[in-house]
Amino acid sequence: MRAVEPRSTTVFLGSVREHSALVLGRRMRLEYYYGVLLFLTSFNLLIPYAAGKSNGVCISPGGRFPPFSNEGKPPRKVSKGPKDLTLCRVFRRKTCCDVAQTHPALLSIRRLASTGEAGQECLQLWELLECSICDPHVGVQPGPPLICASLCDRVYQACSSTYFSMDAKTQVLAPCGVSHFICGRASEWISNGTELCRVSGFAVKPSDEIEETSCYGGKASLDSIADSWRASQSGVPQKVENLGVLEDFQQWVREMPFSERVSWAVGGMVLTAGLLFVSKRNSHIQHQKLAAIQRTARKLDVKMNQKSPVSQGNRKGGGR
Repeated sequence: MRAVEPRSTTVFLGSVREHSALVLGRRMRLEYYYGVLLFLTSFNLLIPYAAGKSNGVCISPGGRFPPFSNEGKPPRKVSKGPKDLTLCRVFRRKTCCDVAQTHPALLSIRRLASTGEAGQECLQLWELLECSICDPHVGVQPGPPLICASLCDRVYQACSSTYFSMDAKTQVLAPCGVSHFICGRASEWISNGTELCRVSGFAVKPSDEIEETSCYGGKASLDSIADSWRASQSGVPQKVENLGVLEDFQQWVREMPFSERVSWAVGGMVLTAGLLFVSKRNSHIQHQKLAAIQRTARKLDVKMNQKSPVSQGNRKGGGR
């Protein structure tokens, strides 16, 4: 019996070691699989951001653009009230914006129309550009609004002679304002549309890429905006609809080729701010000219009245 006991103990210890090795092997395999699973999960979470995609929720773009109040939530309809959109109302039914985003854009349009001395085409296209942040497809993408290079080129062509200044706070190019010390034409600051969009705080998708579906200002984007416009026609203010200048513009748009009609409809009939500012500015200039003519006419009347008695006296004296 004594000779058997060490042998039994050896077998028992061997079984313990074998069992421990099996447990350790299983634990190592579990840890390995867990590590792989964790890596794949993390990788999948990072893929949307690396590809410029999102989960359909609003993501504040950063830069010169104010943060969204509904950060992390899907785009929603904006109701009337203190947070209602002051511009870009074509996106009112579905957007990440509220007054925090549209009020700075409205001020930008005002400066462009007054101090910037922008023409009608420049105002409409700049307004279309500023409203990119309120497009629901743009608001759910990380980073600044991604603009199609074709739209940037059109904005530059229309605004190259308009006055801009480098904003001291944001270090981006902005329409010249009364408080700016140094202003220059856009063509003096930059040389093409891509530069204009980038120094204005936007990202640009090169035009050499075949698809423009993921950028703002391409055909797919404008078609989507046009659909939003048709859905929101009933919400256009009556005062805006009754303006003669807007009716003239609508007639002009109807006579345009179809390829140009959508973008001009967005810039002129839907957003309307640029067009209205031009109308007000032209009306103000006309009033100033009329007032100057009236002042000149009154001065001539006074001179004529002053000369009239003298002339009559001379005639009487000559008759005697």
